[in-house]
Amino acid sequence: MNKYYTITELTREFGVSTRTLRFYEDEGLIHPERRGRTRLFRQADRRLIGEILRGRRIGFTIAEIREIIQVYKEPPGEVGQLKLLMKRVEEKREDLRQKRKDIDDTLTELDHIEESCLGRLAEIGVGT
Repeated sequence: MNKYYTITELTREFGVSTRTLRFYEDEGLIHPERRGRTRLFRQADRRLIGEILRGRRIGFTIAEIREIIQVYKEPPGEVGQLKLLMKRVEEKREDLRQKRKDIDDTLTELDHIEESCLGRLAEIGVGT
């Protein structure tokens, strides 16, 4: 038996707005069935929504998510999708490492500036 989910059920389950799900549909990421004005989501759509939201949480763009989904649908299928996903994960990881380094460098620079200010204030006889 095919289980269908309404947009209301999925918005509650995933904690997103109906606008978000309609956006994913407009972007071609999910393809609910239509019965009149009602959208009916299949289990596959539900699973995809979970994966899309997971991708968004870790910083993937909609374009990156679309590319990963599309690779699954065409040859080489799941193997290609997994390899692409691993590549994108490594790129994201490297980007985050660089951001962490940049933040650490900035914090160090701020510490040096603060020390200089405190030193200068002491030289001119102003207490902090």
